[in-house]
Amino acid sequence: MKLKSLIVIVLCVFAITSSFAQANILNAKSPDEIGVKTDAQIALDNDKPLEYGYVDDRDILYSRMIWEKIVLDERINFPLYYPVDTNNIGRNRRSLFDVLMTSVKNGDIENIYDDSYFTAKRTLKDIEGALKMVDTTELGIEQINAGEELSAEYINTREITAADIVEYHIKGLWYFDKRLSELRYRLLGIAPVAPDVNFIDTDESDLVPLFWVFFPDARGILHKAKAFNGKNSAMPISFDHLLNSRRFNGYVFREENIQSDRAVSEYISNNALMQLLESDRIIEKIRNFEQDMWSY
Repeated sequence: MKLKSLIVIVLCVFAITSSFAQANILNAKSPDEIGVKTDAQIALDNDKPLEYGYVDDRDILYSRMIWEKIVLDERINFPLYYPVDTNNIGRNRRSLFDVLMTSVKNGDIENIYDDSYFTAKRTLKDIEGALKMVDTTELGIEQINAGEELSAEYINTREITAADIVEYHIKGLWYFDKRLSELRYRLLGIAPVAPDVNFIDTDESDLVPLFWVFFPDARGILHKAKAFNGKNSAMPISFDHLLNSRRFNGYVFREENIQSDRAVSEYISNNALMQLLESDRIIEKIRNFEQDMWSY
């Protein structure tokens, strides 16, 4: 019985390793064959995101909705940020923003929203103003005023790229499942945040969420896209796994409350230290609920 279990474990590890490693890199006869799997390999992988289990509303004894910021300056969050330059790197390496934007443009992610409550849908055309700025220089304005045709050299175009993403906002629900008797977390939404494209190269630029994605709707896309694993290149981590397992550092900037879900900065202003302490207090309050369940 133990031998049979050992064989099953070895086969599973081998299957996982072969599915994560860059396909055919050692067997390719030309560079075009690197990363390309055969139909047989794809059928054998059966690579899909792990489905969420069904949770009945009656099984949720306690819940709290929170919003967090994932600041990309922190080293632990680098897998979400890099690579920012895709010209000199393989096509299998992309940042989270590139994955999201490519999927939105291709229609693989069909729905995007303007806020974290997912009440109003937006299209790619609707958010073009937040992603791209087209401006005319002073010489171009003079050319127009003179009645001449505007030259292309007098038009400045600035587009948001992966390098401009400063942080991600995520929305998730902490809940206590009484059937499992444990506190769990479910990620519900994610939004890339960048400076306002109209003031991006100035000191007055404010950070704005570009769009919101309902996370369960994008899990298939994020499972196929792999983040870099600095400890083992043969086993990259999917963005779906990275986010669901909370392999990042974030801090709470909002929780659902009676004051219309006001943000921490609205009642603690101009004091970054106290805002961080308030973020820790919110998380500790949630965790203490689980600990209190086992107190007599």
